[in-house]
Amino acid sequence: MNGPTTLVAERSLRTSVTGPALVSNDALSMRYDVDPETGIVKRPDHDLFGHSIAGRILVFRQTKGGVATGWALLNLLSRGTAPIGLVCDVANPVFVQGAVLAGLPIMDGFSPSPRECLASGDIVEIDGPQRTLRVLRRSHAT
Repeated sequence: MNGPTTLVAERSLRTSVTGPALVSNDALSMRYDVDPETGIVKRPDHDLFGHSIAGRILVFRQTKGGVATGWALLNLLSRGTAPIGLVCDVANPVFVQGAVLAGLPIMDGFSPSPRECLASGDIVEIDGPQRTLRVLRRSHAT
């Protein structure tokens, strides 16, 4: 995947993390789409079906979910099956509250979308204070 190696978010929590990206073009509900025991996406029509979000920086189109999002993220975190960071085109305020509650870095509001510039397996860095998402190493996946 080609594109810029550094993207700037409109909004970001002031936390940072580095890890492998897992890229999705679908919206995602942490409560209904992810198995909390395994961290594996369980919704059959999701483009990440069968993939684990655990230990990944999840890059996705938009958030889904209501007030249970915070509980769902905390549940994943307590089981060791949570993502280590969240990057989305559009995050709803309740999802952001859930990320804050779980202590997970989250950022949104990019142009271009990170989904257009990243591939699953790329090693990326979320720098919350600088509001940047930077590619450290490409996965060379096709």
